[in-house]
Amino acid sequence: MKKERLDVILVQKGLVESRDKAKRTIMAGLVTVDGRIEDKAGQKFDPELEFAVKQKLCPYVSRGGLKLEKAMNCFPIDLKDGVCMDMGASTGGFTDCMLQNGARKVYALDVGYGQLDYKLRVDPRVVNMEKTNIRYLDTDLIEEPVDFVSIDVSFISVKHMFPVVQKVLDSSGHMVCLIKPQFEAGREQVGKNGIVRDPAVHRQVIENVLRYASENGLEPLGLAFSPVKGTKGNIEYLLFAGKAEGELPDNGEESVLEEWASRISDVVQEAHADLD
Repeated sequence: MKKERLDVILVQKGLVESRDKAKRTIMAGLVTVDGRIEDKAGQKFDPELEFAVKQKLCPYVSRGGLKLEKAMNCFPIDLKDGVCMDMGASTGGFTDCMLQNGARKVYALDVGYGQLDYKLRVDPRVVNMEKTNIRYLDTDLIEEPVDFVSIDVSFISVKHMFPVVQKVLDSSGHMVCLIKPQFEAGREQVGKNGIVRDPAVHRQVIENVLRYASENGLEPLGLAFSPVKGTKGNIEYLLFAGKAEGELPDNGEESVLEEWASRISDVVQEAHADLD
């Protein structure tokens, strides 16, 4: 029998949905052929051999979906029939999670090109806005107020996203923002291999992000840590916020931080205990 590529066989046998996902699964060392781990997607095998995936795959096109799933379990988020925006969509894990939880439309924004998973590219509920610098988004391209925004960006502080969130978010809308210490901390606070380990730096970073959010009319409502680390192993955090009613009084941002100081410390401590 003619041999086939490993990624092709996995799709043919229904073990994964697409070749893209097959490649990621193989590279992660989750695929065995006749009981042996194989990590090269292009390696060819006899389709009659025994193929298996070692563990349950992520239910989304990327791990990002697990982060939003955690937020939805922690905070009162209802996406059913809602209009959503995924800032920093990349492969589309957050977008996929939104759709699986009932969103009727998702604007998927990313500065990159060609990253969004094919299944999402062809989904009529997804507006693929690749090659988009979110900081300078032309909000006229957004046809209606957005009910929910997620932010998962890299190599830039999330503070630059908040003015755009304020513009597109409906008055009763909500936001989940992924806080990545490695892109929020000062350069001198980022350790070897781009990892920030110091809990004190994590607390300071979260305080800064909460301050930025408040300054942009976004009221912090909840805080949790991401269930999975970033690509390089950084602990990340999830901020849940909504549009604030009216303007904050003078020094309002500082009063917000005073209210959240204890919660920030608790979440950072829990994250390090669970993930370190």
